[in-house]
Amino acid sequence: AIFTRQFAVMISAGIPVLRCLETIQAASRSARLVEVVEGVKNDVRTGQSLTDALHRHRPVFSDLYVNMVRAAELGGILDTVLNRLANYLEKEMEINGKIKSALTYPAVVFVFSILAVCFIVFFVMPQFQPVFKDWEAPLPWTTRLLLNSSSFMLRYWYIPVIIVVGGFVGTRVYASTQTGRYNVDAIKLRLPVFGQLLRKISVARFARTFATLIASGMPVLRILEIVADTAGNKVISSAVLKARNSVQEGQRISDPLAASGVFPVLLTQMVSVGEETGQLDTMLEKVADFYEREVDDAVASLTAMIEPIMIVGLGAIVAFIALSIITPIYDIASQAIKG
Repeated sequence: AIFTRQFAVMISAGIPVLRCLETIQAASRSARLVEVVEGVKNDVRTGQSLTDALHRHRPVFSDLYVNMVRAAELGGILDTVLNRLANYLEKEMEINGKIKSALTYPAVVFVFSILAVCFIVFFVMPQFQPVFKDWEAPLPWTTRLLLNSSSFMLRYWYIPVIIVVGGFVGTRVYASTQTGRYNVDAIKLRLPVFGQLLRKISVARFARTFATLIASGMPVLRILEIVADTAGNKVISSAVLKARNSVQEGQRISDPLAASGVFPVLLTQMVSVGEETGQLDTMLEKVADFYEREVDDAVASLTAMIEPIMIVGLGAIVAFIALSIITPIYDIASQAIKG
C-alpha cells in the first residue's frame, strides 16, 4: 500500500517509472520489497512493460494489481489508476487492522485462560491429591471431576494434543480440495454472529474491487474473473463466476447476482441502478462505503459482546476450581475442629 501510494505521487509529478522505482527502493526499509523492486526495475530497464515486470513478481502483486496496471498503461492513466489502487489497498489494510485489533484482547484472554487451567491441572491439583486420597468421607462431585480430569490429563496428555492437531490438519487438508473449501466457507457464512461479519467483509471487498476495476475501464467479464479470485470466500467466488457466465450470455450483472441468494438486496439493487444510469462504479463505491461502515459497527459490537463473555467465562472457571479445592478442605478442617 505504501509502495503504491509513493509510486502514484511520483508518477503524478511526472517522474519517469525507472526513477520512481529507484527512489522507492532507496527509501524502503523492507528487505523483501527492496528485492522485489530491484527485480521490477531490472525488467523495466531491459525493455519490458511495467505490467509484465509486475506479473513476474506474483503473488507480491496480485492479479487485480497487475490487470489494473495493464489497463492504466493501455489508457495512459497510470497515475490515476495507481491512486485508485492505493486507496483500495489502504481500505483493505484499515478493515483488516480493525478486525485484528478487535480480536486481540479476546485472543489474549483466551490463551492466558488455557495456560492458567493447564497450570492448575498439571501442577496444582497433583499437590492436593494425596490430601484428598486419604480422606474417608465422600468428596464433592466438583472435586472428584477436577481430580479425575487432572489424573487423566497427566496420564494421557497426548490425546487432546492429537485431537486438536489432527482436527486442525484434517480441516486444512479437507479445505485444500475444491469441495472442501466450498463447504468450509459455506459453514463460515452460517456461523452465528461471525457469519454475518464475514459476509459483510466479503461484500465490501467485492464492491470495492469491482468499483476500482470498472473505474479503470477494464472489461466486465475480466473484472468478474478477478473479483471471483479476490473474494476470499469460495461460496461468493462461485456465485460471481456463475454471474460471469450469465453476463457472457447477454444478461445484466444484477440479475444473476440477485438470483444467487448470496448477495444482499442492497447490493443487487444498487448494481441494477448503476447499470441503468451508467454509473456502476459510483454505485459500487457507495455500497462498499456502506458495508465497510457496517463492518466497523459489527466489529465494535462483537468486541463489546466478547469481552464480558470472556471475563464471565474465566470467572466461572476460576470459581469452579476454587470451590472444588476449598470445599473439601473446609470440611476436613470442620471435622478436625469437631473431633
